[in-house]
Amino acid sequence: MVRKGSSFRCAECGFEVAKWVGRCPECQAWGTIEERAGSRAPIAKVAAGAPSSPARPIAEVDVETSRAKPTGVSELDRVLGGGLVPGVVVLLAGEPGVGKSTLLLEVAYQWAAHSGAAALYVTGEESAGQVRLRAERTGNVHDRMFLAAESDLAAVFGHVDDVKPGLLIVDSVQTMSSPQAEGAPGGVTQVRAVTAALVALAKERGLPVVLVGHVTKEGSVAGPRVLEHLVDVVLHFEGDKHSTLRMVRGVKNRFGAADEIGCFELHDDGIEGVPDPSGLFLNRHAEAVPGTAVAVTVEGKRPLLCEVQALVAESALPQPRRAVSGLDSARVSMVLAVLEKRSGNPIGGKDVYTATVGGMKVTEPAVDLAVALAVWSGMREVALSPRLVAIGEVGLAGEVRRVTGVGRRLAEAARLGFTHALVPPDPGPLPDGIKTLEVGDLASALHAVEYVPGTVF
Repeated sequence: MVRKGSSFRCAECGFEVAKWVGRCPECQAWGTIEERAGSRAPIAKVAAGAPSSPARPIAEVDVETSRAKPTGVSELDRVLGGGLVPGVVVLLAGEPGVGKSTLLLEVAYQWAAHSGAAALYVTGEESAGQVRLRAERTGNVHDRMFLAAESDLAAVFGHVDDVKPGLLIVDSVQTMSSPQAEGAPGGVTQVRAVTAALVALAKERGLPVVLVGHVTKEGSVAGPRVLEHLVDVVLHFEGDKHSTLRMVRGVKNRFGAADEIGCFELHDDGIEGVPDPSGLFLNRHAEAVPGTAVAVTVEGKRPLLCEVQALVAESALPQPRRAVSGLDSARVSMVLAVLEKRSGNPIGGKDVYTATVGGMKVTEPAVDLAVALAVWSGMREVALSPRLVAIGEVGLAGEVRRVTGVGRRLAEAARLGFTHALVPPDPGPLPDGIKTLEVGDLASALHAVEYVPGTVF
């Protein structure tokens, strides 16, 4: 029975509903609606009070105190928008073992070595000895780096008072507990209370705080959804366990672009940034090889060249196989259907395997044309020119549609030595140093590659 005067609230996002439901209408989380006894409090009138500081014209506001300070890790600074702003709270989320602690040890070392202020690293998941061993292995030991193994938030505040650091790193927020909140560490109430207290500390003292967060099986940040609203910056640390490539992807950023990425390589002796990652996603062959095509994708504001590979073979199964790695399987299936219907290439009875090089994941429609060319090349045993890039979205009618930033993509391709490009009609201003072939549909693109120098039939 529902008690009279009770209300129901989502533990993830705080949304209130009139009655209990299994799924929150706001954040779509299952099983998070909780009953709260007591009637909703009436709206109280707030009397005007004395402001803490008078309002000033915007031109007179001092911006020097809000300038970003570089961390010393250039790829991370790119994603942050130049560095850490005083009082910023950053949430870095990622899967276990992806390298979050290794990256933040590098950040703490660079901060202590170059900023002139101390860095305090608080770990709640490992002992201080384990973190020290990792720091020695990666060469991240400095006199101004301070380490504390704590899981009590009050003790963390005590360490901040003693050390007076210029940077605080908490690994992780799910292991911390606040004495003022109920529940076990990692619970919704505890995570919300710990994060709110650390945000208040950061704003009060102008102290940059970096929080490590766990992720769920779906890849989203674990804990209540309000956690992402409390912090200023949300970063996702991604990477395949079978590859050394790691990416920091911006999801939310109040002080810079929210769609930037930073590329890193994880080694046994630490982690290092990759300022020019396009070479990681290209497999330069000595001779032209059938079944390969090069596209230019844009991650955030960074153009990256990626190689798409395709293998087409006769199928011995009643239902031919369609295997996809690193690409959007739904878009690949659509491109295969368009390629068969609009260009007269029979693919229905063949096995088709498509993949990207270097473990790169691409979901942008701008690689549709490269996927179609790679499949056509692998099926016809035609080796495309190794100096050719293909940019364009393929529609269901077989047309090649325009995509954003064609000039920026081609400038990156020309910088890496590519000489020819297939682009949609009316691409806009184009850079020098690369010859473009405008193609209006898929059939025109397949015909145009015959006249590109270096294509081998």
